[in-house]
Amino acid sequence: MPRTPGLSVRLKLTLSYAGFLMLASGLLLAAVWVFLLRYVPDRASLISQDPSTLNGGIFPIRSHLLRTFAPRAAAVLAFLLVFGLVGGWILAGRMLAPLTRITEATRQAAGGSLAHRIELEGPKDEFRELADAFDAMLERLETHVAEQRRFAANASHELRTPLAITQTLLDVARKDPDRQGGELDERLRAVNARAIELTEALLLLSRADRRSFTPEHVDLSLLAEEATETLLPLAEKHGVAIETSGEIAPTLGSHALLLQLTTNLLHNAVVHNLPAGGTVHVTTAAAPESVTLAVENTGEQLSPRLVSTLTEPFQRGTERIRGDQAGVGLGLAIAKSIVRAHDGTLSLNPRPGGGLRVTVRLPAARRAP
Repeated sequence: MPRTPGLSVRLKLTLSYAGFLMLASGLLLAAVWVFLLRYVPDRASLISQDPSTLNGGIFPIRSHLLRTFAPRAAAVLAFLLVFGLVGGWILAGRMLAPLTRITEATRQAAGGSLAHRIELEGPKDEFRELADAFDAMLERLETHVAEQRRFAANASHELRTPLAITQTLLDVARKDPDRQGGELDERLRAVNARAIELTEALLLLSRADRRSFTPEHVDLSLLAEEATETLLPLAEKHGVAIETSGEIAPTLGSHALLLQLTTNLLHNAVVHNLPAGGTVHVTTAAAPESVTLAVENTGEQLSPRLVSTLTEPFQRGTERIRGDQAGVGLGLAIAKSIVRAHDGTLSLNPRPGGGLRVTVRLPAARRAP
């Protein structure tokens, strides 16, 4: 909204410095008048002829001192006013120099340049804390924008793929009237199911990012048991054993989202547990300030570089191979968003013998007094 022009902060500080200096000087002159000149007699008086007393002259009176003192006091006040304005202007400029750098960085960020950093030098003070906080905010914004751009590019690619397959199948069916309709229906149904699964995953990811849920008390140990029962048929199909253990782990959050988090982690551990005959360990733990859910699976040896990219959308540990129950590549990305929406942390670490360990740490629910 438009604003009327006003004085700059530097000019306001300058006037404040000069005004304070003039006020202090005025108070000093008033003190001289009150405590010194008021005791000077207003009439001339003879002094004894004692040589030790002002050469035997007449003691100065108040009016004479005022005529001598007033012009010089005015000159001193004028000098102090100029000195206060010039000195205040210089001091205010030096003090506000960091603010100028912060303002310039803000303009660059508003113009779309998020790579610029203030990197203010000097000791820690209010301006240094403001600059460091602004740099941290720019770093988070730059990371978030980069993730959103990669996500948009990957999402458009992933959504385009089933649509292109559908279009190809329909074109082939139109050119070949003798083609069996049952086979076409099955392939179209599979492609459509994948598109629906991908769309639902994107909607869930968006919901987690918006934090559109009402917090409630949730026990991670019960969610682990529920997710295990749901995925037990899939685990048996892959020849994977699921072991669940731990203690009650109460937290605050969305029951549906945290169940989806647990299911995604367990599903990922089962599907990528190669070769067949592996094991998935699900454990929960509670501490005074946090609760932990850990999902650990056996499997292929993973490099730390690959593990660091698994939480990005559409990244798969099997290098994007689409096999049975391969998913849409959003399982760990959704898990990361759900954990972030609950003010928690998610860490991935490769196991020395192969496989992956995923650890989720969430704030513990405070018990009622």
